[in-house]
Amino acid sequence: MFKPLIVSALIILTGCTTVVIDEYRRSDGELAAGDSVVILGRRHSSDYETEPDLIACVGRELHNPEMGVNIIPEKEFVDIMYPWFEPRTAPMHVRSLDRLMENEGVRERMENYGIKYIVWIDGSTETTASAGSISCTISTGGAGCFGFGTWDKESDYEASVWDFRDRELSGKLSADAKGTSYMPAIVIPIPLIARVQNNACKGMAAQLQQFLIPASGTSS
Repeated sequence: MFKPLIVSALIILTGCTTVVIDEYRRSDGELAAGDSVVILGRRHSSDYETEPDLIACVGRELHNPEMGVNIIPEKEFVDIMYPWFEPRTAPMHVRSLDRLMENEGVRERMENYGIKYIVWIDGSTETTASAGSISCTISTGGAGCFGFGTWDKESDYEASVWDFRDRELSGKLSADAKGTSYMPAIVIPIPLIARVQNNACKGMAAQLQQFLIPASGTSS
């Protein structure tokens, strides 16, 4: 049974971008010296894939050995565990870990890496709307552009935190980011980009850090 829902909202305003993080926990983080975390992206659907650059961004933001958070890069982990964490063979549910750990080679490699948590991130960033137009001309007097364009992007991601050693779901968190980019053009187009995916990455990484080491902020 899950504990009562714990919801926290993290609002980040950078230009015209807003990020909201929701979270619930089943247990608190218990990272100890020598423990590692791996951040993986879900790519089992043919409709989309969780972008590798988003996964890499979360890993970079979260990696902090001084605070006891050691992140194993996704590609390194997937390669060393081949083929068990490829899109078609990766475990879809935490209960699948019991069957996976029956393989001695897989079990030894996981233990050698000191894996404590596996964080699965599922979702994508999409352009949801666009408006306006920009036209450019070239003449004997020179070249120039005129107009105004906008486009909206939305990031929707969910992270599931699996406790590998206890074979249980420790909790989940979601990141919902929305932003509008602008492109005014008077002679020269000037893009004002809303960094939607980047802000979703930073918000999720910050909340995962609190999730994994919620008490003192240092490893035990």
